[in-house]
Amino acid sequence: MLATLAVAHYRSLHELVVPLAQLNVVTGANGSGKSSLYRALRLLAETAQEGVVPALVREGGLDSTLWAGPEAISDRMRRGEVPIEDGPRRKPVSLKLGFAGDDFGYAIDLGLPTPSQSLFARDPEIKREAIWSGPFLRQGNLLVDRRGPLVRVREGEGWRVAGEHLGAYETLFAQLADPHNAPEVLQLRETIRGWRFYDHFRADADAPARLPQLGTRTPVLSHDGHDLAAAWATIREIGDGAALDAAVADAFPGARVAVVVEGGRLSLEFRQHGLLRPLSAAELSDGTLRYLLWIAALLTPRPPPLMVLNEPETSLHPDLLPALARLIGLASRRTQVWVVSHASRLIAALEEIPDCNPIGLVKQDSQTRIDGQGMLNAPVWHWPER
Repeated sequence: MLATLAVAHYRSLHELVVPLAQLNVVTGANGSGKSSLYRALRLLAETAQEGVVPALVREGGLDSTLWAGPEAISDRMRRGEVPIEDGPRRKPVSLKLGFAGDDFGYAIDLGLPTPSQSLFARDPEIKREAIWSGPFLRQGNLLVDRRGPLVRVREGEGWRVAGEHLGAYETLFAQLADPHNAPEVLQLRETIRGWRFYDHFRADADAPARLPQLGTRTPVLSHDGHDLAAAWATIREIGDGAALDAAVADAFPGARVAVVVEGGRLSLEFRQHGLLRPLSAAELSDGTLRYLLWIAALLTPRPPPLMVLNEPETSLHPDLLPALARLIGLASRRTQVWVVSHASRLIAALEEIPDCNPIGLVKQDSQTRIDGQGMLNAPVWHWPER
């Protein structure tokens, strides 16, 4: 389980350290930084996937994603006694992302390359990466240390060079995940690759989830939901079928959902009290279809280390939100869950769940902060120095 998420100099997240629990609910007004925090977590996931540098380029490059305010804001600036302006830069340009969990912590520091005539002179480079054991980085718990192209791995009381020519645009996970040479890198990479992100399921007339599909065992629902019927059948076969029925009944009293086979293709049919025939997935309302997708995602027979739900209330009737909160609470018993929401009814229902961790974001001087967090109650965090 992740215990801490840290971000520095990314959009409005100038310096943010977020404490995490088993169930986390990120809230805040429009423009408070919810989307930036979500995207920062997705960038961290890209370190072990297609690559954090290409992901930054898709966002407009390092220049577009860096904190746009001054390097430091003085107390006089905050009080409005002097205008907010930047002075001479004292530190190198950097964008930092990191987390700490039950076993390992990880941090990455990205910056600009040495000036050159290259057409890619503004491409971000990876300046520093570190993997450590424990809740925060200390001098004695560093396990893997990357500075530029050089990587060292702790071996006993000393260090062993594990690589000397790492590419500046690829992370440790892409270049050094070896079970013998650097087992910590491999273990952490596979953990990050297990994170699941669900944004907005399609529920329009042409949504893949409305169409019959060839089915195979599907313990993990796809991000677009095209394999909904196969995922439903898989839960029924190897997962918790009783929880599946209970989730449907909780949201739609008296309703039942079945998987039917038509010409070798699987589809869902929805039976509801008062109807003489079942409804096909093509006939369901957007909200009903989207809720069935959430049931299949949250009752997965293969729970991930982390599941992130971005605005799951989209297209749902407010009366469905308490049932959705109960479904999310059930899922959080098996996996760490992160919910980003601005639906007050869903938030209120989630906050009633024991051990729920509400993370309220506010803007102050254009910086995203956690409401009520001060120096004394923020998690301990140390960035690796360049």
